[in-house]
Amino acid sequence: MIDEATLREIVLSFPDAVEQPHFEKTSFRAKKKIFATYSKHEHRACLKLSVSDQSLFCAFNKAIIYPLPNKWGQQGWTLFELTKLEKEMIEAALETAFKEVTKKK
Repeated sequence: MIDEATLREIVLSFPDAVEQPHFEKTSFRAKKKIFATYSKHEHRACLKLSVSDQSLFCAFNKAIIYPLPNKWGQQGWTLFELTKLEKEMIEAALETAFKEVTKKK
């Protein structure tokens, strides 16, 4: 299980990553773009992945890693149930999301 402090520690270890409020959630941003949000109430993270990376992570276990059930999910936004994930999985996913929003186009 990943707790809030561990999630924050991982996210803020990325270069230039910052934490900001985002409606009722916490957002984590790089280059002014959100790459992850955290819902304290649901203890769930939502990460911005490419559609292909989303597919790879969801293949691990669709009950605990799954696309948002709307058009945002079709754009790669993916939910991670933090109570059921090992640290290594969420670290890999966060790194992937961070790279997705910071890559040069």
